[in-house]
Amino acid sequence: MNHYKVKTFTPIERLSDTQSLHIVDFLHTHLQEYGDEKEDIKKAIDYAMKQIPSAGGFVLTYNQGDEIVGAVVVNKTGMGGYIPENILVYIAIHQQYRGQGIGKKMMQDALATAEGDVALHVEPNNPAKFLYEKLGFENKYLEMRYKK
Repeated sequence: MNHYKVKTFTPIERLSDTQSLHIVDFLHTHLQEYGDEKEDIKKAIDYAMKQIPSAGGFVLTYNQGDEIVGAVVVNKTGMGGYIPENILVYIAIHQQYRGQGIGKKMMQDALATAEGDVALHVEPNNPAKFLYEKLGFENKYLEMRYKK
């Protein structure tokens, strides 16, 4: 993992528009069936960068040369105690780099960077669920949603 360059982006150390779109494309491709539409991924990144009214957050990228091999998006919730202070919105590893421990390192870095507790949503059949449990995540609630 030491030959990957980790970049941290925050509302202070912002992404350029080009970098943001590159990360959106990367996540859209490598999240596969667990991903969202590009415009939703862009909203999460804009939220983290405070490009829209928000509590902020951060984006981590893992690069080999000019190629992104992994990316994480964390949004601050603006809450604490009753709701975790952060939500890990997206994490993805390039398909060709999976199985090398990059995902574990990315999660550890994201947890170390976040100030406060971190929540995430994971589908029951997502193979990453095992890693999250191994890192100490617990299934505290069953999430229910009402869509208008």
